Amino acid sequence: MKVKRKKAVQNEGTPKQGMLWGGRFKKPLADEALRFSSSFAIDRRLWRYDLIGSVAHALMLGECGILTPQEAKRLVSGLVGIFQDIASGRLALDGNDEDIHSFVERVLRERIGEVAGKLHTARSRNDQVATDFRLWCRDALRSLAEKLLHLQRALFQQAHRHLDTLMPGMTHLQHAQPVRLAHHLLAHFWALQRDIERLRDLLPRVNVSPLGAAALAGAGLPINPHRAAQLLGFSATAQNSMDAVSDRDFACELTFVCALTMVHLSRLAEELILWSTPEFGFVTLDDAWCTGSSLMPQKRNPDMAELVRGKTGRAIGALTHLLTMLKGLPLTYNRDLQEDKVAVFEAVDTTAASLSVMAQVIATATFHPERMRGALRGDFSTATDLADYLVQRGVPFRQAHHLVGQLVLRLSEQGKGLEEATLKDLREVSTAFDADALSLLLPERSVERRKELAGTARASVRRQLRQAERALQKTERWLQRFPTVALELARLLGEALSWQGDSAVP
Repeated sequence: MKVKRKKAVQNEGTPKQGMLWGGRFKKPLADEALRFSSSFAIDRRLWRYDLIGSVAHALMLGECGILTPQEAKRLVSGLVGIFQDIASGRLALDGNDEDIHSFVERVLRERIGEVAGKLHTARSRNDQVATDFRLWCRDALRSLAEKLLHLQRALFQQAHRHLDTLMPGMTHLQHAQPVRLAHHLLAHFWALQRDIERLRDLLPRVNVSPLGAAALAGAGLPINPHRAAQLLGFSATAQNSMDAVSDRDFACELTFVCALTMVHLSRLAEELILWSTPEFGFVTLDDAWCTGSSLMPQKRNPDMAELVRGKTGRAIGALTHLLTMLKGLPLTYNRDLQEDKVAVFEAVDTTAASLSVMAQVIATATFHPERMRGALRGDFSTATDLADYLVQRGVPFRQAHHLVGQLVLRLSEQGKGLEEATLKDLREVSTAFDADALSLLLPERSVERRKELAGTARASVRRQLRQAERALQKTERWLQRFPTVALELARLLGEALSWQGDSAVP
């Protein structure tokens, strides 16, 4: 019986020997519990950041004298080797490890021996994963900004091409006033510009190092958290150790930017879907970005735009996921936080892919100026210009509005559009109209009258194009200064190579 009982205990679960914890436990973790709690399938995406963060930590421990120079160098050399092997495909990111941290430490121990156990000195997985995640989010932030920039360029180029293309501007999806297609496309450009600005504003809050917070109370050894932050390109260190390990505001903000960006993309996609219908006929999307029907040979569906519209729910859902997860958590770290990366990865992946696709859809789209201009015939969209004319003749706007509304009603009942109105028609509703009012019925005249800030006049739209070009250049300059994983690794290796005056890392 004793033998059987011992055997049952051994088979009950996975021993804790390969984990970063377990000394105070008598029983191994149940296999099902390991499968349920393991995050390796998700957080292995953090491998670059875990290795880079560990290199910085090892360098800092060596500089502080907590590790000997030889120990620090062995750790750095081993970590760099793992980085190179994963990057080249020689080392696969697989195994039964609990998480990416366990994987790295296991492989490191296999390669350099028990000194690998010193890597975790003065560090907890709590501040370690927060560091990895912030580094990942920093890179994601840059990638999203680049993709936003590409879509902005596509909109900008189409706007340049269609400066003199007129179309109906709409409210309530009803014809409202004539606008330039360039003006319409630039409206989407500026929405995306706000998304880029939100990413820029977020960077200082993402770029804060939590290293040194340890589990929650800070490290009990004389480490130098500011040095670790400097090595990793962080611009600041956390102000409170408890907040450092439990803060996920940066993840929520990044996910919010993704969700709002996807809303902006969805609105653009919706217009492309509508405009590509036979009823509108304003645009033809390139064959490379459309699909057909398995049944109906004639179909040409704007599926990429529809998918962007549909995928918006993923980013919105990810934001709801994060906020709901966080709302009831006491300080500090709780295992619930393991679920943060699932939501953020989903939001960023979805947004990045949608931005990339939409940039191509816009860049290759063919707009139809004649169809757009033709849609202005008989739509009464210059009615406001007549009301403005009466205001300039001293008629109160409310009265002018009513009089022009009566004119529209009469012409509608006669089956006529405003462009067909005669001076007699105008004077039947107000004697304030003179012959010069007839020229206001042309959409070309209507758009040119709006020269004020951000209006539809040609000069105004050209000024807007110049502003847009400056915004693109500003983003390009910002991205050129942005830290990347490759740069950080090169800098860390430089530190390792020059450390203590040595010429190489063994």
